[in-house]
Amino acid sequence: MALQAGEIHALLGENGAGKSTLIKIMTGVVQPDGGDVFVDGRQVRVGSALEAQALGIAAVYQEPMIFPDLSVAENIFISHRDRGRIVDRGAMRRDAEAVLDRLGVRLDVGEPARGLTVAAQQTVEIAKALSLRVRVLIMDEPTASLSAHEVRRLFGIVKALRGEGVAILFISHRMEDVFQIADRVTVLRDGRWISTRPRSEVTPASAIRDMVGRTMGDFFRRTPTRPGDVVLEVRGLAREGVFAGVSFTLRAGEVLGLAGLVGARRTDVGLALFGIAPADAGEVLVDSRPVTIRSPQDALRVGIAYTTEDRRQLGLVFPLSIAANVTLPTLRRYLSRFGLVRRAAEDAVAQGFKERLSIRAPSVRTAAGSLSGGNQQKVVLSKWLNTRPRVFILDEPTRGLDVGAKAEVHQIIDELAHDGIAVILISSELPEVLAMSDRILVMREGRQMAVFDSAEATQERVLAAAMGQLATPAVVV
Repeated sequence: MALQAGEIHALLGENGAGKSTLIKIMTGVVQPDGGDVFVDGRQVRVGSALEAQALGIAAVYQEPMIFPDLSVAENIFISHRDRGRIVDRGAMRRDAEAVLDRLGVRLDVGEPARGLTVAAQQTVEIAKALSLRVRVLIMDEPTASLSAHEVRRLFGIVKALRGEGVAILFISHRMEDVFQIADRVTVLRDGRWISTRPRSEVTPASAIRDMVGRTMGDFFRRTPTRPGDVVLEVRGLAREGVFAGVSFTLRAGEVLGLAGLVGARRTDVGLALFGIAPADAGEVLVDSRPVTIRSPQDALRVGIAYTTEDRRQLGLVFPLSIAANVTLPTLRRYLSRFGLVRRAAEDAVAQGFKERLSIRAPSVRTAAGSLSGGNQQKVVLSKWLNTRPRVFILDEPTRGLDVGAKAEVHQIIDELAHDGIAVILISSELPEVLAMSDRILVMREGRQMAVFDSAEATQERVLAAAMGQLATPAVVV
């Protein structure tokens, strides 16, 4: 891929396409295993963020990296090493104002950055890059958290930078933004370059085809099940400022996939249904009876369990044994009348899950932290299966697993459906969602866009809905 001076170059790709890794290589955070990087036709090695800075390469991320207790001016010049041993704060403020003037922005450069909006924080990040004489500016999902007015203002700044000869790499899942501002478009898929074309030669449909053009043969296929009665019904679920208008039904033995791109807020729906971050509007019905879920205890009482997408930080207690992790949410079942853990009972239930899910470990007393990623995930599944859920929310259950471990988790999901458990599968891997789901609910920026039956769902249709490009949204069922 080549970036030209005075160009806005869009980079598109599904989750997991390799965009973030490419950014990290360009900015010196990650070192490549092969290939070359050239600046002005000269081969360079970007060995660190400091070396990237010296080459004029900078990145502005979706979540700005601002020091809230420093002033705007201090944030702009935080990376500078050439301003002397004693800081001339007056000169720094004047220089900060001059940089912001180039962007057509007025901010009080002496005020702490704490009170800035996200849009203003991004402007400070861009000003920081300009102060370092940026030549290549990477913008990663810069409009994801901005209002329409803030997006227009940001685009004005970006176009002004283009006019000054800066090469801009613009990464976004918002098709309308890409086609409004980009000069050229490059697509990555599964870590590989697919295409680079002028924007005039690209349509949303052709970009989506490039992004998803792979076969499904490597993914586990569900075996047919006959869903039972409706177990869970959600009507107009919402959490202010996060998501709104989520409605669906879920039957026993059915897998409902939640699909969407970064920022779709799928995980937030799962957290609301499990009571970690409760909804503030809408209804939840279990077996046709309204329920109130304000905590995980409320969710467990009505038969809803949830596995987190972050098993390392939130899913397991690594120093504890497999058995201790499996029984943690239901520990009271295993206490004697003196309040001591009955080890034999705890080991017995853990051994049952070890055999049922084929957890590879010397014994159930093995520390969870010593297991492979796939076996750790099986322990997480065991922990919540032990609560005997009727609705099981699986958030990114195969993230970070190799192909073999993924297939085993897919097999477990299939078995859960055959056992009559209703499953909500949240996954960033679209082929996984398509292969494992009976129906697919697509979200975009906190809004429900469509619900597809498995027979009508294709990668193109689901991704088009996720990017707001679906001409005729599917009927919610």
